Amino acid sequence: MKIDLSGRIAIVTGASRRAGIGAAIARKLAGAGADLLITYFLPYDRRTYGEPMEGEVEHLLGELRALGVRAYGLEANLSQPEVPRHIFDAVHSLLGAPSILVNNACHSESGSIEQLDPQQLDRHYAVNVRGTVLMCQEFLRRWRSARGGRIISLTSGQCAGPMPGELAYAVTKAAIDAMTISLAAEVAGRGVTVNAVDPGPTDTGWMSDALRKAIAAKSYLGRVGLPDDAANLVCFLASDQGEWITGQVIRSRGGI
Repeated sequence: MKIDLSGRIAIVTGASRRAGIGAAIARKLAGAGADLLITYFLPYDRRTYGEPMEGEVEHLLGELRALGVRAYGLEANLSQPEVPRHIFDAVHSLLGAPSILVNNACHSESGSIEQLDPQQLDRHYAVNVRGTVLMCQEFLRRWRSARGGRIISLTSGQCAGPMPGELAYAVTKAAIDAMTISLAAEVAGRGVTVNAVDPGPTDTGWMSDALRKAIAAKSYLGRVGLPDDAANLVCFLASDQGEWITGQVIRSRGGI
């Protein structure tokens, strides 16, 4: 089955690290012919991954353009409530009206219940919940077509198992599941599908060898998830072939 997204415009948030899920999604959409605006926030990446990040975005944009599509990057701090509007202003100015929104950006900090404080909760909420909802709102405010709209959010495995030591992250990502189901019903009939993808534990460079082996032992194929696994599913949901799927939280976890 060949997926053709030629003539479509997509926004992918949180696509700075070339080894990450956002970058894999951007490559997959571009490979299917979609033009792209990717967003990133380098200060968060530097703090989280301890990497300098210089040149990562430019390299990724080069990869996307080499696939024959238009591709732009925009640094965007989604913890700021006015930023979603600025992102959509930019994509309309640079590329035109988007029909695909992939909410991949997130905020994640480890911390036990004893370490949790209001500021940590607010940092997670601002990006994972408010930022995501406002991106969806801005997409829908500007949507004018009768069909073909796609909102796809990346979620996590709160319904599949516990995440001790990551309570703020777990609570705010679980909100994505609830939003997906309700928003899909609210926009029914407007030509927009709304889905979420839970890719399970995905190796984007953060896993130790021991953790990788432990996770692989539990999986269907004896390996951990890879960014392309999530990207394949997102690309399908973005396509015409995915038109009949909406209001779903898809647990694409390799059996874990």
